[in-house]
Amino acid sequence: MKIWQYALIVFLGGCCYGVLSTFVKLAYSAGFTVTQVTGSQYLLGTLLIWVVALFSKKKKLTLSKIGKLLLSGIPLGLTGVFYYQSLQTLDASLAIIFLFQFVWIGTFFEWIVYKKIPSNGKIVSIGILIIGSILAAGVIAEGGVEISWRGTVWGLLSALTYTALIFVSGSVEKDTPPVQKSALLSTGGLITVFLFFTPTDLIHLPVLMGVAPYGLFLGLFGVALPPLLFSIGMKHIGPGLGTILTASELPVAVILSSLVLAEDVSLSQWLGVVLILGGIMTGNVKMPKTKVESISLESKNIGI
Repeated sequence: MKIWQYALIVFLGGCCYGVLSTFVKLAYSAGFTVTQVTGSQYLLGTLLIWVVALFSKKKKLTLSKIGKLLLSGIPLGLTGVFYYQSLQTLDASLAIIFLFQFVWIGTFFEWIVYKKIPSNGKIVSIGILIIGSILAAGVIAEGGVEISWRGTVWGLLSALTYTALIFVSGSVEKDTPPVQKSALLSTGGLITVFLFFTPTDLIHLPVLMGVAPYGLFLGLFGVALPPLLFSIGMKHIGPGLGTILTASELPVAVILSSLVLAEDVSLSQWLGVVLILGGIMTGNVKMPKTKVESISLESKNIGI
């Protein structure tokens, strides 16, 4: 596969997260609690990816490798817990703004961990993304916005754990088949969620059947697909560019809130969506060249 194809896969992984806030709000409006929504999402999403894993290529793993992948699923579970908690006290547009801070956090982590100084183009791209996110969230259009400190803390924690998920998806056990790796990451996420939210409500069949349509949809787009798509593409493009590509979640969230929730989307919000897409393009326009230079440098280091 070519680099742009891996970039597209990561972009689609970000889009998956963009659909979540709209359908979580729908589940809340239907009377389901954060415990029921989060628990059903991770339970059904994990079952879904394991069904696919049964018929997919697998690799024999040692107990230590399995344990490492299960632990790597902790950020996946924590992202759901923290983000859905923030949605309890914040509007969806504000909650996603705080989650969206992973864009610069990811580049900062890459600088600290891998000693990779961000290029001028990447800095410009992040600046465009942040400006676009403020516009797309409708903060300016709405005027005065009431912000909950509790929701702010939950939202920023979700940004940190989402950044961690992007990093582990591209760095832990790279040789493990993507579907198998995604299944183990999801299992780790499921265990994490159940440690926070005891799934006693889901034992009752009427509750489980009622929340199942929401849980299945959220499980597909919030548990099964993102770690799978990130596992396939992230190791080829790196977490720095990966965080820029996953900024696709915010335009998707804005578009779905307009189409599904019938929320009014102002001109400035649509401008923000355009800026975000432009920022993603700016961050990736030189990606093939960067990849070639990286390969060339590695070849020199090993004496080829």
